[in-house]
Amino acid sequence: MLEFVFNTIFWTLAIYGLFEIVKNVINIGTVTKFKSDGIYVIIAVKNQEDKIEGFLRSIIFKILYGREECLRNIIVADLQSTDNTKEITKKLSKDYDVLKVTSWKECKEIMDNIDET
Repeated sequence: MLEFVFNTIFWTLAIYGLFEIVKNVINIGTVTKFKSDGIYVIIAVKNQEDKIEGFLRSIIFKILYGREECLRNIIVADLQSTDNTKEITKKLSKDYDVLKVTSWKECKEIMDNIDET
């Protein structure tokens, strides 16, 4: 019985999470006037200053040099990092147009505004 309860909770959260990701991609693409075709990557990060730059540069390289033709933009949502993660991603976003940095709160506000229209 306990396993059934845990499985039910797990799958409910998984389906909800998938719904939220799809909704976020659609809404951010609509509000921020990104290109309407392609795949948009939303990356939620927190305290990843040691890894984030290399990770983002590898994805940006694939977008810019044609290995991932369907990828259009990368949206980094910072989850209130206490290290230099946000500063590193903002610096990269100045160098690359395909990268947009927001806070999770801003992502939520974008979604809330879409629901009202």
